[in-house]
Parts: sequence; C-alpha cells; structure tokens
Amino acid sequence: MEKFKMQVAYQVAKTSYITNQFETEHFRMDCKAYKDHIVLKMRTPVPVKVQSLSITIPYDFKADDRLFLNGYQSWTDCREYFPDDKPSYLSPFFKPFIMMTSFRSSGDYTFVEYATEAGHFHGFSYGYVRRGEQYDLFASLNERTGYTIFRFNTKENTIVVEKDLEGIAIDGEYTVLDIVNLQGTMDEVFDKWFALMEIPKATAPICNGYTTWYNYYPNINDKIVTQDLEALSSVDAEIDIFQIDDGYQTNVGDWLSVDPKKFPCGMKVVADKIHKKGMKAGIWLAPFGAQYVSEVAKNHPDWIIRDKKGRPVRCGLNWGGFYALDIENPEAREYIRHFFDVILNDWGYDLVKLDFLYAAAIVPNHNKTRGQLMCEAMDFLRECVGDKQILGCGVPLFPAFGKVDYCRIGADMGLKWKSQTFTHRENVSTTHTLCNTIFRRALDGRAFRNDPDVFLLRENNMHCTFEQRQIIAKVNKLFGSVLFISDNVDDYKPVQMETLCETFRKDDIQILKAEFMTTNHDVLDIDYIINGESKNFKFNIENGTIV
Repeated sequence: MEKFKMQVAYQVAKTSYITNQFETEHFRMDCKAYKDHIVLKMRTPVPVKVQSLSITIPYDFKADDRLFLNGYQSWTDCREYFPDDKPSYLSPFFKPFIMMTSFRSSGDYTFVEYATEAGHFHGFSYGYVRRGEQYDLFASLNERTGYTIFRFNTKENTIVVEKDLEGIAIDGEYTVLDIVNLQGTMDEVFDKWFALMEIPKATAPICNGYTTWYNYYPNINDKIVTQDLEALSSVDAEIDIFQIDDGYQTNVGDWLSVDPKKFPCGMKVVADKIHKKGMKAGIWLAPFGAQYVSEVAKNHPDWIIRDKKGRPVRCGLNWGGFYALDIENPEAREYIRHFFDVILNDWGYDLVKLDFLYAAAIVPNHNKTRGQLMCEAMDFLRECVGDKQILGCGVPLFPAFGKVDYCRIGADMGLKWKSQTFTHRENVSTTHTLCNTIFRRALDGRAFRNDPDVFLLRENNMHCTFEQRQIIAKVNKLFGSVLFISDNVDDYKPVQMETLCETFRKDDIQILKAEFMTTNHDVLDIDYIINGESKNFKFNIENGTIV
C-alpha cells in the first residue's frame, strides 16, 4: 500500500484549492506508509475545510476474485460480487425520486457519489478481496475522525480510499486517514483487525426469542402480547427473550407516554409477565427519533437537529415523518437519560432494541463529521444503558463495534421472498438480508453478536412458500446469533413446530465455505459442520428454492 497517490480538495477562507502535494502553504500532511498500514495526519496553521480527500492504490484484480464492501448501515445491502458484476444498488431511474424524498436519509446518497458501471463497487469501513480461502482485507482503524469509504474499480485495477470530512474545519492537528491491509484466512485477518482496534471478543450469548413486529407491526396490545407469550412459553426449547416492538407508545419520541387503550396497565406489568415465564423482557425504541407530531418535537424544537439554514432535518418517512434529537444539546441528553432510566430500572426491561440510530449523525454539525457524531452517539447510548443489553439496528456498523451486545446486520425481513425492484438500498428485503447475514458473518462474535432478523414459519399473513421459510430459518441458524420469530406458535402444525425447535436448538456450527457458485451466480453454496457432521446446503437466492 505504500505506493499510492493522494488528492486533496480543500477551502481556506472562501478560496478553493486542489493538490496532490503533501505540503502546501495551508497544511502539512504527515505520512506513515507501510505495506500494510497508512496513516495520514494533517497539520494546519489556519482553519482548513477539506472538501474531499482520497488516496489511490494500484491493485491487480483477478477474474476469479470475490469482492465484498460493507454497506453504509445495518439495512444497506452488501454481498460478495464477481469482478465484472454490476451492483444493483439502486436504479438510476429511481434515484431522482429517492433524492426528492426522505428515503435518502437512511443511506449514503447525499454524500457519496454512486458509480453505475460494471466493476465499480463502494462501501464503508472495510472490504475485502477473496481468492479461495485467502482474504485481502482493507479496513479502517478510526472512524471517529470521519467515515472511510473504499472503492474497488476492477476495470482500472485501483482501490480508492476516501474520507468523509464534511462539516469540520481542521485547525491544528487531525488524523485524516488510518487504514490497514491484512492478508490471510478469514479468521486471521478479522482477528488481527479487531486486535488492532483493541475491541475484545463479544461475550453476549446466542439467544432465541420473539418480537411482536413481523406479525402485528404497530397494532399490538396487551391481549396479543399475553396470548403469544403464553403460547411461546409452552414450546419445548430454550427461549431467552420476549421483545415488545413498536406500537406501545403514543408517538415516537414520547417513550414514557404509553397508549392507554393498548396497554391500560402500563409496560411494567408487561415486563413482569415476561419475567414470570422465565424470559428476559425486551422493548423497542428509536432513542434519537422524534415524530413530527410528538410532544417532544412540538414542545422542544430547540432539541431537534437542524441544517446549516436552521431548518429541522427530516430523517425518514416512518410514522408520517420524524426528526432526530441533537445529543449535543444538554437538555436533550438529559431527556434521553431519563427515559432510559425509567424503562430499564422502573419498568424493569432487560434489553432495549435501539432502532433508526443513523439519525444521530444525519448531517455533520457542531464542527464534527458524521463519523465522529455517530461514534459519540454510540458511546452515549452505552453509558445510558449501562449493564443492560442493547440490540442495535439501523446503525452504521463500525461505530457500534464493542458498544452493543447484538446488532442487526441486514434489512428488515419481508413477508414475501422478492422485494420491489426499484427502491433504495435500505428497504425491506428478504433476499438482501439473507446476503447480508451470510457475508457479514465475520463480525459475529468480534464486533457484537449478529442479528439476522426474524424467521417466520406461520401460514397466515405470509407470502413465502414453506420451503422459502425453511431456507430463511436455516440461514439464520447457520450464520446468526439472534434467532427470533414473530409467530403465535399455538397456530403451528407439527412440521412448523419441529422446524422451530430444530432452529432454536443451540448446536455447534462451523462454516467452512459460503459463496455464490461460479456456474450459477444465483446459487449460494454453503459447506458447514454441525455437531461434528459435515453438511452442504445450496439455495437459489432469486427464486427461493433449495438446490
């Protein structure tokens, strides 16, 4: 990696400059470049706004390489590609619609340029080139100074590394890039990367459980929760967590305002019921979210993240639209601390599923980059939750490393196999989340425990064949550490109950190989060992059939 070219576009006062020099009248770039490590540290005598910074590394891609680049956040699609593939990413015909709506808020569309040609790929924080069992890992060691974006260009045989430094004026000393290149088997390179970051192994156990979301969505109440809890408690399997999802609160943001019609006795009573069944009680919230109509948004407009023109920033279309709380505001921070204290200590919940976390860094502000804001937001959440468990979701993954016990690593599971074609990369998609589950597997047990999202075996309110439902259950079991359903198991037939108990059984699993077949790019070929027995599993990702 020591043979690279650098380019910096920057602004001093109101004048813009572009240079490939390591020293100018406005800055000196200290460079430490080795075969496996590059550190760039900028020193400035005057405030410098870096508009773009990139380095270009020559790389000899081979025809049989497999390429992976990590998507922006939990839900963003990512998988291994062949060098001549054209990533689906998003349709150029649909992009104008995304950019005109709040769909853009959940992804990287506003600050990353998308290439549309075959052989061009981009991702965040880490990526690799795989040749058989040998991995060539390119990874950031520091996202607190800004997100690191990797681009693989197989046509030009280059790897371009960019740094998102929007939002800050560098005045003094600032580490603008810190990346490594590690080679070896998957375990060797990922163990080394996490050792360099000094992130200890994840200690949370594999867990089985239930969430209300994928059957009832926000239409939950005490009766539904009680009936599904009773049914699940009779299953002959180890059940660890019963989670209440979205719908118990009056509005997103007003977390202590419980809907009196749905839960007339409040949420503490619900937690007590769950505990009596020997399970941990989990509850969902979007801690930085504030629905447009919420009391917190209406009563505290000064707590809302705003853009450069002072306008509140829209963070998504969910719940009719929502803003985000600015944790740089001391009163907003205390509000968040307070509702966590009540939920965890007064109500007695053991695990919080924290969703839509990307909203904390929706725009750079307070002279901080998106990466710095997101890392500090995750620090703050860990401080608020203390020793209780966090299941992160909708979060850029690097800032969550070592900060959450469990983390979603794919999109929301759909009730049908195929999602709509023209959409944004973070949309609900069964096929996308299956690929994410398989190809983000190296994070499991290192960064956190991977949550592949639910598997659903019921017949009602489903649009997948039973074979497709079995594929989802099997992939989740082989590659995931959070195995949740959203079914009322009282409705199960014997074959469904048998599949559930088999999936929930905590077996000893070792993945040997998981890749798309060279002869058929739609078929995933998986070799694994379960309880000492070698197995192979193939399925077609396009049509959802076992091969």
